[in-house]
Amino acid sequence: MSGTTRIVLSSDHTAIPMRRAIAAHIAAQGFEVTDIGPTAPESTPYPQHGEAAARHVADGCSDMGIVICGTGQGIMMAANKVRGIRCGVCSDTFSARMIRQHNDANMMALGVRVVAEGLALDIVDAFLQARFDGGRHTARVDMIKALEA
Repeated sequence: MSGTTRIVLSSDHTAIPMRRAIAAHIAAQGFEVTDIGPTAPESTPYPQHGEAAARHVADGCSDMGIVICGTGQGIMMAANKVRGIRCGVCSDTFSARMIRQHNDANMMALGVRVVAEGLALDIVDAFLQARFDGGRHTARVDMIKALEA
């Protein structure tokens, strides 16, 4: 995926520098990037930023999303409350590939206090380059989708 693939990024205040680095990194690869903030270093709650990015994806304004907070866990939980979102926390490239290939994840979360910037960029690349395998995984993803009904 690249070129016309639209990626939304959001974070809490702790992850502004990493979010900006990821935005520049994926924009240089040809992805269309929408960074919805925040921009100020004052404390801001991660649930509102996870939800905002998730709604961006769920509403079709972006194809995929990347959200970041201290551990990635809280912002991921908030994103997953939005219907249609499948977001997983990734701290390694294998997990980033697998959530795309097996779970058809449309968002990923990172923890700025868990992974360094260089590894975060590799994780993002693995996530964005992977494709959903379909096949036997389709029925399982459909089961996840049915939980929202």
